Amino acid sequence: MADLKNMYKTIVKETFPDTMTITLGDQKLVYHKRTWELDGETKGLRYGENPDQPAALYQLVEGELTLGGITWRGPQNSIVSSLSEKQMIQAGKHPGKTNLTDVDNGANILQYLTDKPAALIIKHNNPCGAAWSDNGVATALEKAFWCDRIAAFGGAVVVNAPFTREAAELVAANYFEVVAAPAFEEGVVDILKSRKNLRIMELPGLAMLGELTKSAFLDIKCLADGGLVLQKSFQNRILHNTDFIPAQATDKNGTTFIARAPSNRELDDLRFAWAVEAGVTSNSVIFARDGATTAIGTGEQDRVGCVELAIYKAYHKHEDVLAFKGLGLTLYELKEKAKSDAAMARKLAEIEEQARAEHGGLEGSVLISDGFFPFRDGVDVAMAEGITAIGQPGGSLRDWEVIKAVNEHSPQVAMVFTGQRSFKH
Repeated sequence: MADLKNMYKTIVKETFPDTMTITLGDQKLVYHKRTWELDGETKGLRYGENPDQPAALYQLVEGELTLGGITWRGPQNSIVSSLSEKQMIQAGKHPGKTNLTDVDNGANILQYLTDKPAALIIKHNNPCGAAWSDNGVATALEKAFWCDRIAAFGGAVVVNAPFTREAAELVAANYFEVVAAPAFEEGVVDILKSRKNLRIMELPGLAMLGELTKSAFLDIKCLADGGLVLQKSFQNRILHNTDFIPAQATDKNGTTFIARAPSNRELDDLRFAWAVEAGVTSNSVIFARDGATTAIGTGEQDRVGCVELAIYKAYHKHEDVLAFKGLGLTLYELKEKAKSDAAMARKLAEIEEQARAEHGGLEGSVLISDGFFPFRDGVDVAMAEGITAIGQPGGSLRDWEVIKAVNEHSPQVAMVFTGQRSFKH
């Protein structure tokens, strides 16, 4: 068993070249492999997605790409790939591929959340909690944490504002792998360093992410046969509440159905959730309320199944929060005690009943879907939990049926279209 544990501590030797050049027609992009001088040694990535996969990080250092009249992101836009020893305030076990790609996906989402301090907790390249708040980054982080306390364990915290003492105390009281912020207030790093294996990254670019929305990057997908698919990166078209499209559609008989327009509060939450959606693996849906996610369903093959999964998770996580805050026990610990303790069994039953009465904390949320609803079933399932508004791409043959469903519901649920899909594979 000791030998098995060692694989997670081992730095895998890689033999990738120091320089990589990609030539597209007559344009060249030059990349340099990133290494760091840490503890008297030259170190690159710890390993790839798994401990037995050698990996290397490359930074774009030279070249500008213009295709189809579009100027793509260049060397000046580097954030994670330009991570230096100075910015790696505490290396911990020093980062592997998944640590950096989690932080990178945090930046990908936060580029659309620049209006106010925002915080994400990323796990396995998906957000398990996301929030923003006019009251500062600590409030946003706390809201993100309680979105899914269980999944937050071992996650990467990524924020777009200077890290405060209050935020640091929350991190120090829990287990995280990474904290990435544009800056750290005085004394904050000392609090974070109480977690000796925590990777602490100061990335100034996280405070200037709004610039990224003006350009795309060259997105390269590698196939199992060694082939490549090149695409323009996703760019969110919903940057303001007014960018949503009123939801209306006509059935085959010529009857037009028009959905209720969302309130300003609903539009704020829909825009927030659509920004988070940019970093969630599809098929996915996001429930959000008051600037925080209340449930995230990821990676499902069918739309209604994704909604059902998100609802199941919401109920389960809500029960855990009630147990943890009320009894100081995780839900699993409470269930174990309830097997032999009648008082604990009654507490468990009360918590389960409260979670049902409160719809798993979903009531009053809005719902965002990364793809259109091919049938009304997913919408009906979500409305049964008390959501008030829905945002989705639109474009289904049954858009009229989905709009009819929200209009029939009491109280009437609002709907808008985004005019774009947000699939991420």
